Amino acid sequence: MASPARGSHVWVGAETGALKGVNLRKKQATNYASSSGLSRGGGVCAMCWGDPSESEILVGCLDRSVKLFSTEKGKFTESRLCPGGDGPFCGLAVNGSAIITCVESGLIKVWRDDETEDAQLELAAGGGLCRMRQDPTRPQRLGTGGRENSLKVWDLQRPREPVFRAKNVRNDWLDLRVPVWDRDLQFLPGSEKVVTCTAHHQVRLYDPSSPQRRPVLETTFGEAPLTALAVVPGGASVVVGSARGDVAVIDLRQGRVLKCLKGFAGGVRGLQCHPTLPLVASCGLDRFLRVHHLGDKRLRHKVYLKSRLTCLLLSTQRDWEAEEEPPPPPEVKEEEGDALWDALETVPTPAKGGKKRKILGP
Repeated sequence: MASPARGSHVWVGAETGALKGVNLRKKQATNYASSSGLSRGGGVCAMCWGDPSESEILVGCLDRSVKLFSTEKGKFTESRLCPGGDGPFCGLAVNGSAIITCVESGLIKVWRDDETEDAQLELAAGGGLCRMRQDPTRPQRLGTGGRENSLKVWDLQRPREPVFRAKNVRNDWLDLRVPVWDRDLQFLPGSEKVVTCTAHHQVRLYDPSSPQRRPVLETTFGEAPLTALAVVPGGASVVVGSARGDVAVIDLRQGRVLKCLKGFAGGVRGLQCHPTLPLVASCGLDRFLRVHHLGDKRLRHKVYLKSRLTCLLLSTQRDWEAEEEPPPPPEVKEEEGDALWDALETVPTPAKGGKKRKILGP
């Protein structure tokens, strides 16, 4: 019997430590837990695919363990401890057979394929990190950003210094320094540009190929801190989510809001766009997984998952377009239907008599 994990379209991590596989066509969610069970001390902090065929998922937990989940077997197969630094994981990636981890204190480690506790490479990206992302087209490149820790782009082949270090924007109209607090970032496909969102509701676009270290574009959205960011296929726009549940699509060419997505009731923790379809998946503190269509803004799927959600992964190997065919209606033979009607007893219809009106005398 095939594992239900093979039919999951979205994988979601929860604060309870559970990994949830969601089949959107069936509106079903399956919980997967390691042998140690569920606990908030083992809550899921970060996730990434372990291989290009999407048969493995790496799950980073609060207890500093990285667990390997097999989507083919439907269970956790390995677990290793990744010590060093302070704070939870703020990023997880794979480069070949090596695992890349990043923690809040700014320590980035590249771990060998074996289970030794010695890291192959270590980088110090500075404290207060909120996010580490990997360039999907160049896996050796990483981007980091956090609180009072501006965007940096690292190359693992030249790890001594970042290949790009962003510069803060100029002082505001009161000549006061603008605080830095990058909450999420993404690399734009087909270019060296990096887009970030901040806790001060700013969206900034950087171009490391230009001599300018400041953002080449900056815009704002809403009043709440922006907590999640995803790139729309094509790289011309991004989807941002806030701590108040506001989600919008922002054009990176003109810096304006194209549309807003509705239906959220809590802070957004995770956003991801499908690489080929106009769909965006989101999860957050309201315990719902939602999938919106980027064209007509409609909510296509909504699944309640019972736990506060932290991050998600979309499976691109599943057929998102195909719909389940409805079961064929039962065939009724004409002869059986005629015999049934012939066996019924005829009930005569009673004749309706007119009502007589009484004529009252004077």
